Amino acid sequence: METLIAVGAIAALVIFVLAKTAVVVPQQSAYIVERLGKYADTLHAGFHILMPFVDRIAYKHSLKERAIDIQEQICITRDNVQVGVDGVLYLQVLDARRASYGIGNYIFGISQLAQTTLRSEVGKIDLDRTFEERAQMNASVVSELDLASDPWGVKVMRYEIKNINPPQDVLTAMEKQMRAEREKRAVILESEGHRDAAINEAEGDKQKVIKESEAARLRQINEAQGEAEAIEAVARATAEGLRQVAAALGSPGGSEAMQLRVAEQYIREFGNLAKEGNTFVVPSNLGDIASMIALATGFNKDKGGSPSLGSGGGSGS
Repeated sequence: METLIAVGAIAALVIFVLAKTAVVVPQQSAYIVERLGKYADTLHAGFHILMPFVDRIAYKHSLKERAIDIQEQICITRDNVQVGVDGVLYLQVLDARRASYGIGNYIFGISQLAQTTLRSEVGKIDLDRTFEERAQMNASVVSELDLASDPWGVKVMRYEIKNINPPQDVLTAMEKQMRAEREKRAVILESEGHRDAAINEAEGDKQKVIKESEAARLRQINEAQGEAEAIEAVARATAEGLRQVAAALGSPGGSEAMQLRVAEQYIREFGNLAKEGNTFVVPSNLGDIASMIALATGFNKDKGGSPSLGSGGGSGS
């Protein structure tokens, strides 16, 4: 019986020692082992055996990237406006030993440093630029925190500002300013539209005047060319007629035909004068008219087969 009790006690002691010395480290984790109160080793993922009653797990760190919420704080801009700013910080433990012995609580330290750095960055710019320079402020905070956290074995990945909350009176003033700015842009755009319309209308009138003047000039040129061509055509026709008359006069009987034509024209025009009124002026050389009539009669008789004008038929005067 005593033997069984002793065996049971030994088995319980073995189980207790195994429980204290056997360690399973999860993936993406690191355990810091201290031996008699002094750093001994860093355990990574897997199964490990410690020295009983000598080694102990002093610190456990996750090597995953972590997100830490940075509480809202009051920051003062360069133009002395108080704004509430909060954010989120992303970091990762790269060296578990330095994260254990470099600082007591690296999460608290980095959070406080992020707040102070952010207050400093906000104080460098005006309120209107805080919304525009958010990316620049994030980069500046990350740069400062990364330098400060490097001795702690922690890498600051990025920092993101979540909200920038100005006071209510400032928000009201900003809304009025934005409304006034929009109205100003609307008035400017409307005036520019009227100006462009006036310019386009004036340009159209100018082009119209130019086109009308060009059309008038071309019309005058065309009319002048038409008149010149008509005059030239008449002159050519007259010249051709004169050439034909000259040729006819040079042919046999041409001279007599010309005299007959003149006599006929003379008689016709004299008859037209008689038709226009009851009273008219008789030319002083009426004998010439009679001779012209006789000449025309002689030609007519000649056409009917009677003797020609040169036969001496005018003897019975």
